[in-house]
Amino acid sequence: MSKILKVGIVGVGGISNTHLPGWEASEHAEIVAGCDIQEEILSDWGKKHGVKKLATDHTELFSDPDIDIIDVCVPNMYHAPLSIAALEAGKHVICEKPLAPTPEDIQRMIEARDKSGKMLMTAQHFRFQGNSKAMKAEIDKGILGDIYHARSWMIRRWGAPTGSGFVLKKNSGGGPCIDIGVHILDLTLWLMGNPNPVAISGVAAAPLAKQEGAFTGWGKAEMPKEFDVEDYAVAFVRFDNGATLVIEVSWLMHHRTTGEDMQMWLYGTKAGCHWPKCEFLWSDNQAKEFHEKELTEFPETLEAHAQECVEFAQAIVDGAPSPVPAEQSKQVLSILDGIYKSQESGREIRIG
Repeated sequence: MSKILKVGIVGVGGISNTHLPGWEASEHAEIVAGCDIQEEILSDWGKKHGVKKLATDHTELFSDPDIDIIDVCVPNMYHAPLSIAALEAGKHVICEKPLAPTPEDIQRMIEARDKSGKMLMTAQHFRFQGNSKAMKAEIDKGILGDIYHARSWMIRRWGAPTGSGFVLKKNSGGGPCIDIGVHILDLTLWLMGNPNPVAISGVAAAPLAKQEGAFTGWGKAEMPKEFDVEDYAVAFVRFDNGATLVIEVSWLMHHRTTGEDMQMWLYGTKAGCHWPKCEFLWSDNQAKEFHEKELTEFPETLEAHAQECVEFAQAIVDGAPSPVPAEQSKQVLSILDGIYKSQESGREIRIG
């Protein structure tokens, strides 16, 4: 494919700004259009980036035969309908995380993808960091043996967003579980080799956000009274290969961190490892000795949000599989959805 892929962004505020450097860096793509329901923001964005085709109605972009890729950067609850419409219009789609709020929504997106023959990818940018790529390559060599357990967490001390796109369930589908939990969970499952989850026991509650005067460290703004999602979640997950996972996520927690504490431990029959330190630890049973090493050489990449866009365009050109297949995102959302259902029922949820 020699043509330059034309990109239209739906939702030009917030996270879309992290995608722009990637489209600009790609030798195979260029931004030609933008869409947003806020006209003033859209106009300013168009002037700033030299984009002339601007629309407040996404169908104008979807019906444009010159546009090849739709980049979906809107609140979570709108991911599925917009992505499905774009696929049905014959566009490739890269969609911000989570791909959709429920596994059922993602299944509908998969069906639309298969019918259209176009590419669908979730923008799970942590996979595209150099340290993540290096860890994945090392693990795929078999250094850990069979991974039988994982511990993952993504915790903020006082780092809750206050926008309606995050704290109102009708827009977001959930709180930190689906906002930041999706990051560490996707990365964990990917490094584990994406085993199939079969059972989840979880809790998703808001012990801090509803307190009188509760605030976020971001500008010390008070939490909106209409806040109706969880502020923390924890779960125990079982997989069909016998492996287990414990995951913790929070926007608001009395935890020692100045920003965001995101970590993962994987434990295998041959060794264990830690991300993001890229440490591997193992024992020599014959010599009765312990060993460890730390990866220090990583592939060169752009900032991860930009890198994912470059690799998406490259995959289209090469006719390669999606860098983040929707089926893997469905696994992630099956777990997150299972946490919410476990909270509602007060019991373990079986899936699959």
